[in-house]
Amino acid sequence: MAASLQLNCKPFAPLLLHSKPASKRVPRFSTVRCCAAAPSKSYNITLLSGDGIGPEVISVAKSALQLVASLEGFEFKFKEVPVGGAALDLTGVPLPEETLSTAKDSDAVLLGAIGGYKWDNNEKHLKPETGLLQLRAGLKVFANLRPATVLPQLVDASTLKKDVAEGVDLMVVRELTGGIYFGKPRGFSTNENGEEIGFNTEVYSSHEASMLWRKRVTALSSEYPDVELSHMYVDNAAMQLVRNPKQFDTIVTNNIFGDILSDEASMITGSIGMLPSASIGESGPGLFEPIHGSAPDIAGQDKANPLATVLSAAMLLRYGLGEEKAARRIEAAVLDTLDRGYRTGDIYSAGQKLVGCKEMGEQVLKSIDSKVVTPV
Repeated sequence: MAASLQLNCKPFAPLLLHSKPASKRVPRFSTVRCCAAAPSKSYNITLLSGDGIGPEVISVAKSALQLVASLEGFEFKFKEVPVGGAALDLTGVPLPEETLSTAKDSDAVLLGAIGGYKWDNNEKHLKPETGLLQLRAGLKVFANLRPATVLPQLVDASTLKKDVAEGVDLMVVRELTGGIYFGKPRGFSTNENGEEIGFNTEVYSSHEASMLWRKRVTALSSEYPDVELSHMYVDNAAMQLVRNPKQFDTIVTNNIFGDILSDEASMITGSIGMLPSASIGESGPGLFEPIHGSAPDIAGQDKANPLATVLSAAMLLRYGLGEEKAARRIEAAVLDTLDRGYRTGDIYSAGQKLVGCKEMGEQVLKSIDSKVVTPV
């Protein structure tokens, strides 16, 4: 069954979000040297390494944040607490009270990954993923920003033809706290024929939208005359993302459709290992994480691509802390690292330099240390 979603086909404006304007494009940069200054600001960051490759990619992102902070004149105070499967093993629950309390008291939260085969047979309330849903609800983050940009260095890694993929630069804005993931009633029962059935409820209130979106968003659009608004059914949107992804600038959609469409969009870019995300609310700390999973099959083997987590750290700086210059510095460093030919296995092609997670992180740090991004 198809359902509607919103497409804003001009530069992103905060149609449904009370947040900083989204900036998806990295401006051209010039190289200048700068000296570290005494920290003028301090931010408290909660680190949730989680499961699988989470600790590996979080370690790289933490180092990137520490370096960029020292170069831009502020500092971070990090506190790491368990979540997901790691928390289950330590405390018996996927989201300990201490973890949620620490996250709420911080300026921003950076998450690695959650889940793994080890906990697949747990009851629902004891699954690692339940901890993530509880964390989002506890932080009251309702808007998930998932950019999907085909970088010039990786256009050949896309599964689409070059002329289709080249230049894609879109943002999926996914509602995060309603819909089928949270709707009740849910469970198992028996029908009139004695057959076992399972059921979930897709439900939205007016402030969350979904089926009400066409009515409510159309009304809101009059307040943003510079934003072109159109509506599309999700099955058509899924097809159009493959047929002509450049037609989209911003897709605003509900929880489950946003989950699916953003994963589809990630493969246009060449690898899910490249895509960051930000989950934000009206106030309080945001939650920043790569959209990839915990990849338990490569965990601990130094094969993970840390760039999605590094770019999530850039989103943390931009949307969580308002440190735009530092965010652009990290983004430029990622581009520079790719320009110099370094690739993890998921984005590798012949003629490039195949490296592991740690080496990729070290190369990003070199680029951060050597480049400052200034608009031209």
